[in-house]
Amino acid sequence: MAVLEVKNLNVTIGATNILRNIDFSVNEGDILAVIGPNGAGKTMLLKSLMGLMEYAGNITWDKNTKIGYVPQRMEIETDVPLTVKEFFNLRSPRPMQKEIKKALQEVQLNESMLERGLGEISVGQRQRILVAWAVLGHPTVLLFDEPTADIDIAGQESIYKMLHRLHHDLNLTIILISHDLNVVYKYAHKVLCLNKTKICYGMPNEALNTETLLKLYGGEKAFYTHQHEHD
Repeated sequence: MAVLEVKNLNVTIGATNILRNIDFSVNEGDILAVIGPNGAGKTMLLKSLMGLMEYAGNITWDKNTKIGYVPQRMEIETDVPLTVKEFFNLRSPRPMQKEIKKALQEVQLNESMLERGLGEISVGQRQRILVAWAVLGHPTVLLFDEPTADIDIAGQESIYKMLHRLHHDLNLTIILISHDLNVVYKYAHKVLCLNKTKICYGMPNEALNTETLLKLYGGEKAFYTHQHEHD
């Protein structure tokens, strides 16, 4: 069953066309990876899906859809006087402590994390905190804008494994932006290749080939092919 149908989506800022004639759908339980070069319109697509951008065309969500969103990063100063617990308490309505602890368990963080300052924990831990914040809202769909930005290689793999487990345990539909083709092959059911317009859409092993990647990126990435089975 489709939870999202996008037809003839166009986004324009001033005289600049950001997205042109985008069509795709997402079924319940899918993991859709959105890939493309910098400036391709990937973040603008997510903002359009959340209703944060003006657009032309049609974006239709299933009526029972509840969206959670995880941004690229949490920009924060190291001396900010705010603990993780206080951060969660900023949610409205304020979650119960048992809900916060359960959300931390979902993202594989110990509840002792609650007493630590947001500015003193690692980038990877902050990203997991943002995922826990989104999970607290009991979403049916999670949108991730490049969830491993600024995280080292080992941390990236850990984050994607966590997302894969959340997808299974919470019966989520996931739409994520990624620059890592290994992640696309390993975890995504479908891929949307975007460079202001739709370059490809479908199962990664079918949609991604040398010709498509050359059209999307050019250069060395165009000649990268890899095969993975879904876990």
